[in-house]
Amino acid sequence: MHPDVVIITVKGIMPTDDRCAVFLGDEAKIFVIIVDPFVGRAIQMTLKGERQPRPLTHDLIGSILLGLETKLERVLINDVDKGTFFARILLRMDNELGRKIIEIDARPSDSIVLALQQKRPILVARAVYDAVEDMTEELQKMLKQQAEQEDNEGGSSSA
Repeated sequence: MHPDVVIITVKGIMPTDDRCAVFLGDEAKIFVIIVDPFVGRAIQMTLKGERQPRPLTHDLIGSILLGLETKLERVLINDVDKGTFFARILLRMDNELGRKIIEIDARPSDSIVLALQQKRPILVARAVYDAVEDMTEELQKMLKQQAEQEDNEGGSSSA
């Protein structure tokens, strides 16, 4: 992999009152992107393999790509400015005219859903990765609290 990018995965999702925190990272560092709750739910559904009876917007985009014989190559979170993240979707078209790479500006949240659905890599620019705050400990605390809460709820319902 190119040294200017880092491969990341979704490490966790935490709904808040009016948004959703998506924890992304690798083994060395985890950072957070705040997304709208609808896209947060789409990310959760994709991670769990859940499908709706009718296609959602991200499903529709995937179907369009398939119909156009276009493959999502990768997603790149390429910039951050005052807490707002930016991303690029890289598509590859192979047809009778040859091969073409198309780069599209997109919200990272939408890009993440598409990458998860298409089982394609999510990358972050090294400059962005180096600039963001490490939230590994915070995610571990939240996951521990969630597990304890689920244990307590499970224990009280069987009593």
